Amino acid sequence: MARSNTDIERSDGTPDAVARLERAAEAYDRAQERVEEVGADALRDCRDIYSELQTLLERYDGRATGGGDFEAFMEFQGRVGTLTDDLPEDLPERDTFEEVDDFLQQRRLTESDFEQAREMLSPVGDLVGRLDELDEARERYKKARTDAGRRREELSDRIDELERLQRLGDADLDAPVERLREPIECYNDAVTAAFDDFRNDTPARDALAVIERADAYPLVEFQSPPEELLTYVREHDAGREPIPKLLEYADYSASKLDHYVDDAAALRSAVATRRTYLRRLDAEPVRIDWPPPSADALPWLCREYRSVIARFADESVVAALREVRRLTEREDYERLRESAVARSELTESERERLASGAVEDELSAAREARAAIGDALDTYSSL
Repeated sequence: MARSNTDIERSDGTPDAVARLERAAEAYDRAQERVEEVGADALRDCRDIYSELQTLLERYDGRATGGGDFEAFMEFQGRVGTLTDDLPEDLPERDTFEEVDDFLQQRRLTESDFEQAREMLSPVGDLVGRLDELDEARERYKKARTDAGRRREELSDRIDELERLQRLGDADLDAPVERLREPIECYNDAVTAAFDDFRNDTPARDALAVIERADAYPLVEFQSPPEELLTYVREHDAGREPIPKLLEYADYSASKLDHYVDDAAALRSAVATRRTYLRRLDAEPVRIDWPPPSADALPWLCREYRSVIARFADESVVAALREVRRLTEREDYERLRESAVARSELTESERERLASGAVEDELSAAREARAAIGDALDTYSSL
């Protein structure tokens, strides 16, 4: 695996993802070399025998010692002998296994003999531990790569933010944004008044039907009416009343409500539990935000808004929306919009950082760090 001496200092002072990846890669290389010195297959064979022998020592310690169970004693020695018979000539620590077998084939075993056998096996444990070291090094290496990839994504997000901040800093803060604001405010005022009249004067069943049909337009973010509420206004005479009247009914006592509706319990179940939804119904989902959307997005928004507002507003409101749509035909639309966004979103602190060059310095450092991480990820491939 190739080496790199890349050394990137991150401005926030946290551990450097590149350096950690380099260290993890070097540790993995060392662990892999230690395994290859012996051979992975040979080490795995050695580990299997070592594990079985350790299991036998654990299982028979206390049973095959002193004046214990003679049958267990014989069984233990037989199993140890079977395990160590015909060991491969090239098995690592083969002599150690045979020495342990010879040591355990005594006429009598004590607990200290079992402890000494374990000590005799300790070099084998150290040797087969190289496999565990390699597994651990591999996992640390994978994690370092994952962390580096995550850091690169964070840097990309930060770079996007800083580049956007730079664009806002380049905007003309003295541009005549009222050329955009006035038509938008005119439309927003008109559609708000039209929706208020619609909500206050239209039968609830008709008003909620318009809101329900708005689901067909993804850019119009009306919350769809609850199904139980729709069913109620469609099937009961109270559905002919406008929404404010239904809300008034919902505040009546049960005895008073009996004088106004045919099924007081149904109204309380369907309407009283949806007071918050009905009270919050307003024109906000069809108003144009300020600062306005981009020149690419605004026409799509206006197209969907028109399909909805035409169901409750008169032609003058639709005409006001068309004027908003025409704003994107202006050659200076994006320039004016950028100015509006800058005025709205740039804080005093951000303006100072832009003026001092701090944003440019941070952007340069972030790009350099991202490039370094990209190079490191290319250098240290995935496993």
